[in-house]
Amino acid sequence: MRFPHPLVLLVACVLLAAALSWLLPAGEYQRHDDAATGRSLVVAGTYHHVDPNPVGAFQALVAIPRGMVDAGGVIFYVFLVGGAFAVVERTGASTRLVQWLVSRLEGHEVLMIPMASLAFGLGGIMIQMSEELIAFVPMLLLLTRRLGLRPLVAVSVSLGAAAVGAAFSPVNPFQVVIAQKVADLEPQSGLGFRLLFLVPALLIWIWGTIRFARATAVAPGSGQPPDDPVPVGSPSTVRDGMILVVVLATFVLFILGARLWGWDFPEFSALFFLMGVGAGLVGRLGVPGTAEALVEGFRSMAFAALLIGFARAIYVVLNDGLIVDTIVERMFAPIAQLPLALSAIGMMGAQTLVHVPVPSTSGQAVLTLPVLVPLSDLLGMSRQITVLAYQFGAGLCELLTPTNGSLMAMLAATGVRFEEWLRFTLPLWGLLLALGAAALVLGLALGV
Repeated sequence: MRFPHPLVLLVACVLLAAALSWLLPAGEYQRHDDAATGRSLVVAGTYHHVDPNPVGAFQALVAIPRGMVDAGGVIFYVFLVGGAFAVVERTGASTRLVQWLVSRLEGHEVLMIPMASLAFGLGGIMIQMSEELIAFVPMLLLLTRRLGLRPLVAVSVSLGAAAVGAAFSPVNPFQVVIAQKVADLEPQSGLGFRLLFLVPALLIWIWGTIRFARATAVAPGSGQPPDDPVPVGSPSTVRDGMILVVVLATFVLFILGARLWGWDFPEFSALFFLMGVGAGLVGRLGVPGTAEALVEGFRSMAFAALLIGFARAIYVVLNDGLIVDTIVERMFAPIAQLPLALSAIGMMGAQTLVHVPVPSTSGQAVLTLPVLVPLSDLLGMSRQITVLAYQFGAGLCELLTPTNGSLMAMLAATGVRFEEWLRFTLPLWGLLLALGAAALVLGLALGV
């Protein structure tokens, strides 16, 4: 099976969303502002039908630029991150760092996979890295080509590992912490139980990536396109070390800003722009050379950044058609009729399906958990289990859904086709979903 071009696929999804607005009844929940989460939460039991608002074909196309505006902060972040790392690449510091890594891994190339997966998995655990990972594409592609690995490995050890880490994280502020606030649970409650499953989840993903890498490996360096050779740099210099210090300092500030100072994409974008300017001046590119490198980076990220806006347009259409709440209501209504263990697994499956039209994990938490928490109380199910079902279902769906703009952008930036990614991911996703189901059943038995 061969999927169409990513742009064609996303436009088709936008038009399908418009068609659903004609087929599904319009409805919505009442909402109220919640001080604890700082978000608007739905009120359980208030779903009601409203006047239909079907979206026409032209309105669906208008939703594409509206989606770009809606995702503007992320899109401009991707542009500025791409520009910053293009500057670092032009200085030669990243190339020489990769050459040093390759020399250290000679004969043990596969060790790069667990090392990188654990590093990016930690990013997913701590701050749910997704769009931020596009910044690493140039260096990861350079490294995988030098090691004789396919570009898909670059996506797997970065975005894939981060998504798995976020899905099983005990501290992810944009997923589990928000969900626990909505469910009126103590932040980081159930930490030890989540850690029991976080480790095997990451091991499953690393094992699958190593297995794929060994099956598809070629001679180191032979995967490099002949018309785009990787330059062979001179030995690392003190200036290279200074540039890498600038890069590391940027990521330290990034983490501090996200965790402590409430920074969002505008602050992150400014931080990476500053990094690019600093790296260019330290690397003696001068002001004109730095500006040229920034523009080159903007150009290389244009398609990947725009795909994020196209993906966001799908939700814009569904929201305009007033059918997002209808989809949630239809998904969760049958769960109450199931036995307790099947209800928990059914919640996870429904959360997986809901994440396709609702690509924001935090947005999905405030939409679905106010509906599910009262239901779980009536069933005698722990609220922690309800949060886990949401976390596993929505988090692992990040690996598959074309409405995940960062996934589509990452695939576009690395040249990996969507069907190739699905062939690799689906078996591992099935194993991880089974692990999540086992966690829910064990949690019910232990009274988590």
